[in-house]
Amino acid sequence: MSGLPQDPPGGRKAVAVWSIGVAVYFVAVIFRTSLGVAGLDAADRFHVNASALAAFSLLQLLVYAGMQIPVGLMVDRLGTKKVLTLGAVLFTAGQVGFALSPSYGTALAARALLGCGDAMTFISVLRLGTRWFPARRGPLMAQLAGLVGMAGNLVSTLVLAPVLHGLGWVPAFAGSAAAGLVVLVPLVLFLRDHPEGYGPAADPARGAGGSGGFVRRQIADSWREPGTKLGLWVHFTTQFPAMVFLLLWGMPFLVEAQGLSRTTAGGLLTLVVASNMGFGLLYGQIVGRFQSSRIPLALATVGTTATLWGAVLVHPGDRAPMWLLVALCVVLGTCGPASMIGFDFARPANPPERQGTASGITNMGGFLASMTTLLAVGVLLDATGDDYRIAFSSVFVLQALGVSRILSLRGRALARERDRRAPAPVASHGDPAPAPATA
Repeated sequence: MSGLPQDPPGGRKAVAVWSIGVAVYFVAVIFRTSLGVAGLDAADRFHVNASALAAFSLLQLLVYAGMQIPVGLMVDRLGTKKVLTLGAVLFTAGQVGFALSPSYGTALAARALLGCGDAMTFISVLRLGTRWFPARRGPLMAQLAGLVGMAGNLVSTLVLAPVLHGLGWVPAFAGSAAAGLVVLVPLVLFLRDHPEGYGPAADPARGAGGSGGFVRRQIADSWREPGTKLGLWVHFTTQFPAMVFLLLWGMPFLVEAQGLSRTTAGGLLTLVVASNMGFGLLYGQIVGRFQSSRIPLALATVGTTATLWGAVLVHPGDRAPMWLLVALCVVLGTCGPASMIGFDFARPANPPERQGTASGITNMGGFLASMTTLLAVGVLLDATGDDYRIAFSSVFVLQALGVSRILSLRGRALARERDRRAPAPVASHGDPAPAPATA
């Protein structure tokens, strides 16, 4: 599909500006996932059990998910640069605070601050993509942003973990915080919200009802679209298994339940990230060329993930064979790319001036699911004496809920999308005929 007449041109300058925003997101993901390689260290440092350890990631994700709609509104109203700058300041302060926290309570507060700053990054990067590149590039740019984010996860696994075990807690976390200061410089000096001449159209209704009216209208209009709802549920259903595994519970599961060394477990976590990066490019190309592949690709990802997850949990004996763990980690790498498909339903369902809000609503999905599962696993581990088979089975409940919502919403969302893309009918005398009514 060719770009629309008002599409921005893309080009080298677009790549340069977009790269600045993606660099900020890259650092945010390093900070977000740093606890994934330090879960056991955090439990020892703060003397907490599994439920309290889960609270670190749970609070961080609670803040992140709760901030998505406010951040979307901020991006639509204030622009990308201001929101990204505030986010970088907050997540850097949160990482420093986590490094220096003397107690469990102050460490929780630091992770909440980090989650608040982290929440401002991805929606802003998606907005940069839609403002600087033609619409046909949307799926690929979103997948590339997700790929760079996973590279941040790779850094936390390959770089932060050895530093943590070699130099200790404070040098690892405080040293990594310097990356936040590094990305702030080009962000402040060079990032622009949009190319010259391609700014958002003025919204004559924006001032009506004041700020409260704007907020209510943005949220209501975005949520009214079936494509936004479908995007949220696709994101909800696909993202969370890998997020839960990478963010907190993968390392303890592989070490405590599967008897692997930390080095081997770290290698498997790295495999998830590498798989994510490879599948991100593949999914972006497929969805960009074949829009009809979106639902089948999302559902196939959910089904394959559930199959491998279940195979590991029900395997006879105390431990699954290495080949099965490798297969699970490869398949978990598809979860992130599949979650990006959700934005490819929300994007065409909303005009440019609502893209931030619609993306924020969509992005809540996976993080709400991740937050719920992180808590459920921690509670079930404490209740069952660290029985990972029971605790990890909570994944299937959320997958079943998500699939049911995807199947119920897909018809309306796709029909509405087809109506929008259909050319206006032309009357027999050459005058435009009235457009057909849509639901």
